[in-house]
Formats: sequence, structure tokens, C-alpha cells
Amino acid sequence: MSEHAYDIGTEVVPSDIEVDFRALDDLIVDRFGEDSENLIMILQAIQREYNFLPKPVLNYVSTKMNVPLSQIYGIATFYGMFSLDPKGRNLIAICLGTACHVRGAERIKESLEEQLDIKVGKTTEDMRYTLETVRCIRCCSLGPVVNINQKTYARTNPEKMGKALELYE
Repeated sequence: MSEHAYDIGTEVVPSDIEVDFRALDDLIVDRFGEDSENLIMILQAIQREYNFLPKPVLNYVSTKMNVPLSQIYGIATFYGMFSLDPKGRNLIAICLGTACHVRGAERIKESLEEQLDIKVGKTTEDMRYTLETVRCIRCCSLGPVVNINQKTYARTNPEKMGKALELYE
């Protein structure tokens, strides 16, 4: 485990994470009226803020909204848009759908794994990058396609992606 993280059960949380409980109150109370019907939207807002759902934040949401923590975890683990693991500041998603695969997406994946010194599904120790694969980005005619922070890089290759990474350092 990195010196920049601490262990909470099975979850590793960056030690420099700062939870702004006043902002959470604003989110829960002011924006969503503490209505448990809005729990998914609240979790989405938290995910956008932290790039994952930190356990201390989920505990706070559970207490503040009087929703069992097990229900919150049920939602967080059911929907693929949520992550309980810390993600890097820059989320890289390589499309490995059929059209992208046949056009060389696997070479791009291997190149990024080597360049970032991580495997797919992992985050760099400095929390700068998380590398993921997806089955389709719905840009099949533009493959191979890679998204970095929702910006799409079309008809790309390992060299172009190496240069693109420089924009996110």
C-alpha cells in the first residue's frame, strides 16, 4: 500500500482526501431535500466530486438521510457508473469492442499499460491515471477509440495516445 493511502476494511482511500461535510449538507439538503428518492443522483454527484464513493462520505450520507448503509452499498455495487475504489484524476477508457479491436485497440491497451506501469482496472500510485476498458463507446466507424475524461480520441494508435497523455500531466 502506498504511503499516500490508508486502509478502511478492503477499501484503500487516499490519505489526502478532504471531505467537505458542509458541501455534503448543501448537496443532500439544499439540492435534493434529503429525499431518499434522490439517492442515486446524490451518489452520482459524490462520484463526480471524488471520482469514487469514499466510505466516510457514504457513512455520512447514510446517517444524514437515515438510509441503511447496506442499501447505499447495494446501489453503489449494482450500478457500473459507481466505484468504491479510488480512481485517478484522469480516467482512460479504451474501447475493445469488435470494430476497435480489429483496428488495433489491443496494441493501444498494451502500450498504455506499459507507459503508465499499471494494468487495466488499476490506478497509478500518484493517483493521476486510472486505466479501464469498455466494450463499446458507440463510435465504431472512428475506431480505435479511447476516452480520457470523456474526451474522445478517434482513429488513434499507441504513438498518438502517448502524446495525448502529455496533455493530462
